[in-house]
Amino acid sequence: MDKKETILLDARLISVIDNNAFGAELRNGHRFVAFLKGVDAGEPVPEIDALVTVEMSPYDMSKGRLVINQEQ
Repeated sequence: MDKKETILLDARLISVIDNNAFGAELRNGHRFVAFLKGVDAGEPVPEIDALVTVEMSPYDMSKGRLVINQEQ
């Protein structure tokens, strides 16, 4: 069985890079690129300054994947 090591962290979106990528920042000030996990046509895209949950690998903290949009 293949286990994927990930951690869930809270972050705030600080900039838009393109349609599927955002600049994000953790509470401790660490900045990284957050990618949308999979967008449905009717699903709202998170806005700047939104609080989100990201899934990150403990081996590469330069990028993460948006998992849950907590506020719009």
